[in-house]
Amino acid sequence: MEMETLTTSAVDLIAQNSDAGLGFLTPVLVLVCWTLVMWLWMYATRIPAMGKAKIDPDDARHPGTYADRLPANVRAVADNYNHLHEQPTVFYALMVFAALTGGADGLMLNLAYGYVGLRVVHSLVQVLSPKVALRFMIFALGSIVLFIMAGKEVIRVFL
Repeated sequence: MEMETLTTSAVDLIAQNSDAGLGFLTPVLVLVCWTLVMWLWMYATRIPAMGKAKIDPDDARHPGTYADRLPANVRAVADNYNHLHEQPTVFYALMVFAALTGGADGLMLNLAYGYVGLRVVHSLVQVLSPKVALRFMIFALGSIVLFIMAGKEVIRVFL
């Protein structure tokens, strides 16, 4: 009964705020789509590189077993794809939390778009440039935005 009430409440909340919720969660969709772009980019570069290096796919079943045989730019795309499954999970959770609990305001939306923009720039720098310090600076800025988002929610909910 308790789970049914929770599910009904969440569904009611989403239904009541469907237009606002859709707009608020758009940055989530943008980052999901960017992750899928990176997935396409990864396989568009990895499959030809594996063929050129004569790597049997069956020999590559464990991550990193053939990394030394692929060019750095091909590895960078795969590394970035993996990175898009790490820290952004905190972003996704924060956005859903804010959307479901009343934190979907303009500031949070602007922070969300800022975070997504920084993740896209981070991807492009990681794939197209060997400048690790620049990439780290962009990552750090995105992390700061994420901390601000989390702090905003903590203040809203607990203080």
